[in-house]
Amino acid sequence: MDFAFDIGLHNNNMNSTDWMDSEVSTGTSIMAVEFDGGVVIGADSRTTTGAYIANRVSDKLTRVTDHIYCCRSGSAADTQAVSDAVAYRLDMLSMSLDEPVTVRTAANDFKQICYSYRESLSAGIIVGGWDRKLGGQVYSIPLGGMVSREPCCIGGSGSGFIYGFTDANYRKGMTQNECVEFVSKALAHAMWRDCSSGGIIRLGIITEKGIERRTLIGDDVPKYYKVE
Repeated sequence: MDFAFDIGLHNNNMNSTDWMDSEVSTGTSIMAVEFDGGVVIGADSRTTTGAYIANRVSDKLTRVTDHIYCCRSGSAADTQAVSDAVAYRLDMLSMSLDEPVTVRTAANDFKQICYSYRESLSAGIIVGGWDRKLGGQVYSIPLGGMVSREPCCIGGSGSGFIYGFTDANYRKGMTQNECVEFVSKALAHAMWRDCSSGGIIRLGIITEKGIERRTLIGDDVPKYYKVE
């Protein structure tokens, strides 16, 4: 996973075109939390290429079905390809069964691909969604292809900076609005500390009705520093 450290820009020995040979990486800070009736998913928007920021407003919340989305971290190309493949396979399965697929089925499909190609893929995925059988669910598929259901899941390079914040502030039984606030603050912390995370905060609230997208920009993003 690539990290965009500003100090690299001042290295006199650095090849000025090294970014052309670097992998496009989503950085990144991603997160998902379950609540009674659905899930809240969120991500920053910075995509890096080596030590350079390739895209400041990328969308790392990717649709799989109308009620299932994934949060992507790792190689941008790998995660996009895996997401497209899973979305296609689940669409075919849904038509075959004549009913919507479950979130668990989607998570297991991501796991199958990530595990089968674990030596060549750089993809950390969080799957969040709602189905009529189990309601809101969050599944973590880290590098290597393991799958685990978690009530609260963080991922990406920025996650290492917010484990303490998450442990101190997460509690079971939070309402939808409390989950939105919790995810927003956690991502803002990660973006402030992690050089590979930044930009704006994209949120998704997935319930029986589908997804509600929100975007936090400018002063809407929580801040933990003073501007003199």
